[in-house]
Amino acid sequence: MDATVISSVRGKSVSRDARLTLLLLLTALLFGAWSFLLGPTGLSPMALLQGLIDGHGTAGIVAQEIRLPRAALALVVGAALGASGAALQGLFANPLAEPGVTGVTSTAGLGAVVALYFGLVATHPLALPLFAILGALVSAGLLFALSKSGAGPVALVLAGVAISSFATALTALALSMSANPYAMSEMVLWMLGSLKDRTLHDLAYAVPLAALGLALLVSTGRGLDALTLGEETAESLGVRVSSIRGRVVIGVALATGAATAVAGAVSFVGLVVPHLLRPFYGHQPSRLILPSALGGAALVAGADVALRLIAPDGQLLLGVVTAMFGAPFFLWLILKLRRDV
Repeated sequence: MDATVISSVRGKSVSRDARLTLLLLLTALLFGAWSFLLGPTGLSPMALLQGLIDGHGTAGIVAQEIRLPRAALALVVGAALGASGAALQGLFANPLAEPGVTGVTSTAGLGAVVALYFGLVATHPLALPLFAILGALVSAGLLFALSKSGAGPVALVLAGVAISSFATALTALALSMSANPYAMSEMVLWMLGSLKDRTLHDLAYAVPLAALGLALLVSTGRGLDALTLGEETAESLGVRVSSIRGRVVIGVALATGAATAVAGAVSFVGLVVPHLLRPFYGHQPSRLILPSALGGAALVAGADVALRLIAPDGQLLLGVVTAMFGAPFFLWLILKLRRDV
């Protein structure tokens, strides 16, 4: 195959990736717009758009204080979890890795619960996201240390299950010992995952933290590609492996911590989305991280729309919906890996 043919094939691949990525972006924006327009008030789309622009009257309050934060946070949370899953799968070379399975989401939720339990949320507005990020950082750092010590894919997943179970147990302990009914209800929402009653304040701190995490994860794409060839080969190509690993850990902690701080435990998004997109983008992490972010945004925004259509009374929560389709997918993936072995 001569250079002209190779260049033509690569050009077609890049063009196809660009079209697919644009389609994912449009899908995510479509679900985000649908989420913004969906609600019990009966306001027309034009009234909501006008209220979003000028902020006047009932339409302005509903559009700016209620609908916009929920729709935007659905996109942010999905993007953070989707990109984190793709990066973790690339880092650990493990198709089962994602923030929920590896315990990162649970420890981030534990950090948020600690901030709620000890009343730290009232002392500073950033206490909740900072504790969530700290929890995610502990879990991701522990997994990072295990991967460096030579733990295999199954051992890493088992370690993640143990970390997740321990964090869930501590969260339940805090819940049972809470004397404050308001804090207790907040902890329950964090354990189940929800975007209900989120505000512009939540949006204001989640967006920059998640954006910083996403930027770090996208920047590691080429390094993760090299890591798929093995650590020694990657270093021989000039890749600083320790720097790549550190950036992935910090990026996942920032993105997942910010997502968990505003939405609680929304699991399996980072597991499902990269697997759904891999047949179209291939196995290179550099091609998969950004599309996974857009796919995750579309998935979470779509799930939030679906649960509000199915249960308009708000009794069905986001984390329950994602677990209902994510857990069977996880089981199917394990059975598929067993057949492949």
